[in-house]
Amino acid sequence: MNEQPTLNDLKAFAAIVAHRSFRQAADELGLSPSSLSHMMRGLERMMGVRLLNRTTRSVSPTEAGDQLVARLRPVLEDLSIALDEVGTFRDRPSGSIRINASEPAARVLLQTVVPSFLARYPEVALDLTTDGRLTDIVAGGFDAGVRLGEAVPRDMIAVPFGGDVRFIAVASPAYLKAHRAPKVPDDLKQHACIRFRLPSGKPYRWEFSRRGQEIEVDVPGALTLDHLGLMTEAAVDGLGIAYVVDRSAQPYLESGQLKQVLADWSPAIPGLFLYYPGHRHVPAGLRAFIDVLKAQRIEAPPTPLPRRAPSTRQPRRPPTHK
Repeated sequence: MNEQPTLNDLKAFAAIVAHRSFRQAADELGLSPSSLSHMMRGLERMMGVRLLNRTTRSVSPTEAGDQLVARLRPVLEDLSIALDEVGTFRDRPSGSIRINASEPAARVLLQTVVPSFLARYPEVALDLTTDGRLTDIVAGGFDAGVRLGEAVPRDMIAVPFGGDVRFIAVASPAYLKAHRAPKVPDDLKQHACIRFRLPSGKPYRWEFSRRGQEIEVDVPGALTLDHLGLMTEAAVDGLGIAYVVDRSAQPYLESGQLKQVLADWSPAIPGLFLYYPGHRHVPAGLRAFIDVLKAQRIEAPPTPLPRRAPSTRQPRRPPTHK
């Protein structure tokens, strides 16, 4: 009788294809990359066909690998559902849940939902992954994602929390003393603006609206950052005007270290949402997490550092829209 691949072999293969990375798949499975590579060589030997194209920088499925993983995904998903359904006979949820979130959203969860959830459901392991890009949570093997409402895919079930947010333009008193404050968004073109680079590499256009009029400004500026919290810090230091979430700037507005400009061009928009695919079985652990999320009144306060406060802003639209 020919040797057959094990379930662990097939799960490992599916994880590699999902991540397009031996290292990331190994991290997910709790294995070393070398052990995972050895497993795949054994799998290919048993199958008698090459399943993965490997280079020093990337890994991708061959045509045979694509066909295999296409058949495996629904089987592995059905298996996960079956095991989770059996788990509902337990008194309490167990297992693990994987949630993908932006770094600022993860900070909000860690300050609010996560402590209560872990205390109430110690049998559930929570894997919270931060990612600046808008990740496909299904392809990435996540149970749920957390993003601003404008970035949530339309085919997902979304649970709001934390209330609305506002994105505001701020600058230090010293900067505004040396430069006339902008009155309309187009005035920003005459200012030193602290620009933000999206994960795609493109500069983010600042977005404003007032009484139904929407304006996007490709602001000028000698300084471009890729970390939203640093934008607030740079504005405090007088390096220009920054466009940040109001909650991250609030401590500095209250202390007088920052002042808001273009206030009447900064309406509130829907805040954070936890989202998950509606066509898939919802794991018991995720249902419990959502219950804790809904039970709390989350105001999403910023977490002040000794001198700074981290930003909780995400780009208002998915990077693919820019």
